[in-house]
Amino acid sequence: MLKKIVFSLVLMFISSFLSAQEETVTEVSKSEMTKADVPYAVIENVPVYPGCEGNGNQELKQCMSTKISEFVNLHFNMKKVEALNLPPKLYRTSVQFKINKEGKVVDVRARAEHPEIENEAVRVVSNLPQMQPGKQRGEAVGVLYSLPIIFKVEPPKREDKKRKTKN
Repeated sequence: MLKKIVFSLVLMFISSFLSAQEETVTEVSKSEMTKADVPYAVIENVPVYPGCEGNGNQELKQCMSTKISEFVNLHFNMKKVEALNLPPKLYRTSVQFKINKEGKVVDVRARAEHPEIENEAVRVVSNLPQMQPGKQRGEAVGVLYSLPIIFKVEPPKREDKKRKTKN
């Protein structure tokens, strides 16, 4: 049997990650707003994931982070990772995407050690549900979002090794 893999999604936008983003991007000028998308960390009104409610950006960000984590955990096909027979260690995939003015997830890109993992991350994130778009100065805008996906491949347990030698 293939190595047992433990998949644990590190919550997107962990508070330290958000704080780091907020410290580096201070404000987006009005002229920049008309030309470019807005980073998630500085958007005035964040996109709203279906089912999320809250009294402000912080509550909505937390809900969105939780909902996206649940979605990725449910839909990420770990059998594709198992088939790679990777050595035990922690693997990180970085996914960037945009939630456009209509609230759709577009422009999904991923970086990982293996193309198969990148493809799976892009597939899963591309299937996120449509959201209420983010707003800046009262207008719907594209919002840039970064998502780390981290999972751990563990060595086979002793029981698994014994079964292999008996067969």
